[in-house]
Amino acid sequence: MSPTLVKPRAKTATKTQRPPLWKVILLNDDFTPREFVVEVLKAVFRMNESHAYRVMMTAHQKGACVIAVYTKDVADTKAKEATEMGKSQGYPLYFTTEKEE
Repeated sequence: MSPTLVKPRAKTATKTQRPPLWKVILLNDDFTPREFVVEVLKAVFRMNESHAYRVMMTAHQKGACVIAVYTKDVADTKAKEATEMGKSQGYPLYFTTEKEE
């Protein structure tokens, strides 16, 4: 009788991958008052006054500004909420999302 060889089973390590991130982008328009944009940034993205003002001015000068980076569902929700705040006041304020590279 020959001896039986027993091989240890290879352990499969499961790697958890981080979810892809999405940028929330503020697009500049010439109609929404600056003060209102600052209020939206403070309310939706929990920025303080000075940070919100700097973000708003960057979007004003460059045409767009990345606000924050989140997972897709959070980014979409915040962009929609901020855009809706502008619409509710009759402003064309618009936030969009884009995949982080």
